Amino acid sequence: MLNLVLFGPPGAGKGTQSAKLIEKYGLHHISTGDIFRAHIQNQTDLGKQVSQIIADGNLVPDSITIAMLEEEIKQNPDAKGFIFDGFPRTVAQAEALDAFLESNNTAISGVVALDVDETELTQRIAKRQEISGRADDAADKLKKRIEEYFGKTIHVLPYYEGQNKLTKVNGIGDIEEIFNNLTAVIDRY
Repeated sequence: MLNLVLFGPPGAGKGTQSAKLIEKYGLHHISTGDIFRAHIQNQTDLGKQVSQIIADGNLVPDSITIAMLEEEIKQNPDAKGFIFDGFPRTVAQAEALDAFLESNNTAISGVVALDVDETELTQRIAKRQEISGRADDAADKLKKRIEEYFGKTIHVLPYYEGQNKLTKVNGIGDIEEIFNNLTAVIDRY
């Protein structure tokens, strides 16, 4: 089973590259952001619980995120593997994911971090906000999300680096070129 973590700050291209990787490798995509947005749109109990947290640009508590992620994995028992997009965001989440996968006789195969500087991120998200109108892409929320990433989330990388599972890929440039660089890394897994 191929289990990948696609890592990067908001606007790094995780969603774009995930779609291409899913098609190539037949993986099941798990984006915590997409799952949260679906719950919010459908006004589920979880959606109501996390709506304000996300609207404020904060991270959803680990316990809620992990339970939701485990449920998503359990709902796809025949998957060839998973691509985790936007998760884990804390070392505690990474440890919980490892423990859950181990209890299901699998593990994270590798972690690929899309490396994109803050100036490029700001430009990409401003453009995405014009197109999609996503509330979490508004300028004030974006600044908080980028600060959250560089202040907290980036600290997950040494956790995977210590397991020799981390590879960084330049996330700036042509989408196809970035994809080819990603697949060159993933094909080694």
